[in-house]
Amino acid sequence: MKPVKLGLIGVGTVGTSTARVLNNNASEIARRAGRNIEIVHASRRNMSNGLPVEIEGIPLTADPFEVVNNPEIDIVIELIGGYHPALELVLRAIENGKHVVTANKALIALHGNEIFAAAEAKGVNVVFEAAVAGGIPIIKAIREGLSANHIQWLAGIINGTGNFILTEMRDKGRDFASALREAQALGYAEADPAFDVEGIDAAHKLCILASLAFGIPLKFDAVYTEGIAGITTEDLVYAGQLGYRIKHLGIARRTDQGIEMRVHPTLIPDRRLIANVDGVMNAVLVMADKLGPSLYYGAGAGADPTASAVIADIIDVARTITTDPQNRVPHLAFQADQIVDIPVLPIEQISTAYYLRLRVDDIPGVMADITRIMGESDISIEAILQKEPDAGVEQATIIMLTQKIREMQMNQAIDKIRVLDTVHGEIHRIRVESLDVD
Repeated sequence: MKPVKLGLIGVGTVGTSTARVLNNNASEIARRAGRNIEIVHASRRNMSNGLPVEIEGIPLTADPFEVVNNPEIDIVIELIGGYHPALELVLRAIENGKHVVTANKALIALHGNEIFAAAEAKGVNVVFEAAVAGGIPIIKAIREGLSANHIQWLAGIINGTGNFILTEMRDKGRDFASALREAQALGYAEADPAFDVEGIDAAHKLCILASLAFGIPLKFDAVYTEGIAGITTEDLVYAGQLGYRIKHLGIARRTDQGIEMRVHPTLIPDRRLIANVDGVMNAVLVMADKLGPSLYYGAGAGADPTASAVIADIIDVARTITTDPQNRVPHLAFQADQIVDIPVLPIEQISTAYYLRLRVDDIPGVMADITRIMGESDISIEAILQKEPDAGVEQATIIMLTQKIREMQMNQAIDKIRVLDTVHGEIHRIRVESLDVD
C-alpha cells in the first residue's frame, strides 16, 4: 500500500519534534496505521536558520501555500498557530481535498464551525487532539470513549502556565509577579503572558471541550473568562486553612436552563484529586451518567507530548483515508445535523459557592452589618475566618465562605457591602466548586 504523504507547515519546536518522532518510531507507526507515513514537503517562515536534522532532505519553502497546493500531499499538518494565515491555509487545504491535522486551539475555537462545514462539504477530516491539554487524549476520550454517555459536566486545569504560577505561589510563598517571572525564565510563559494568565488560552480549550461534550456549536465569545492576576499569596493561605486549594479551572456544565462555560480561579476541596495537580501538569475531570467520574491527567504542553497527539491524529486519518466520509467519527463528536444550539448561560445566572476576602475596621458591629446584608440577600455563610490586625493597625481581614447561591444575588450583596463606611478596598471574590463525584 502506498505511503501517506504529509505536508508540514511550521518547523518550530513542535514541528521538529513531530518530524523526529515520525522518523524514530516509523516502523511502530506504520504497524498501527497499516502503511508508511512520510513528510514530503515542509514550510518555515525563517529560511535563514539551519534545518533541523529531522527534515534534512525534505523540500522546504517559505511559502506555506506551496505546501497546501502540492497535489502529492494527503494530509496537511498545521503547526504555526494563531488565526491568520492559519485559517486561510486550512481552508485552502480543505478546498484542495486534503485532510488537516492541527494543534491550533485558537483557530478551532474561533473558526471551527466554518472549518468543519467546509470539511464536511469536501469529505475530508480536520482533527485537533493536540489543541487541548497537550498529549492527554481528552478529545478522543470524549468524542469516542464516552460516546455512550450523557456528559453532565467537566472541569479542567487546562493551562499549565497558570497552574505553575499558582503552585509556586502556594508552595514557595511567591507573589504573582515573582511566580510569573519564574515561569517566563523556565520557558513556560511567553514574554507577553496575557493569553495564559488572563484565561484566554483556557477559554479556547474549554470552548472546544464543551462542544464535544454537549453537541453544541463552538461559541468562544460566550465563555466567561477571568484570569489569575488578582490571586494573592494571602488567598492561597486562607484557602488552605479552610481545606481548599485555588486552581484556575475551566468548567462546562449542562443545566436545564442552558450550558455553563466559564474559566476563573476556583476553590476546590483539597481532598479532590484534581486539587492536587501541580506545576505545569494538566488534568480534566469528566462526569458522565454511565461511567461516573473519570480523570485524565498528563503533560499539557511541551514538544514531545504535543507531537504525540499530533501523530496520533495522523494515524487516525491514515486509517480512515479510504473510509466513506459518512462513516467517519464526526468532528465535534455528534453528527453534523445533530449539533444543537443550546443557549449558554451568562455568568450572572450560574450558581456556586463563594470565598470572600474583606478588609474592615476593627470595631464592634462590623460583622453584624455584613451578615445582615448577606441574610437579606438569602445568602448563607458556611465559615468565617478573621485575621486580627497587627499592633497599631486598625483594620482586620475577614474571610467568608458562603453556601451555593446565584451570582446575581452575590453581586447585589457585594455592592451593598462595598459602600459600608467600615469596609475598605476591593472585596476579593473567588468562586468555590465542590466537584462532587459521589
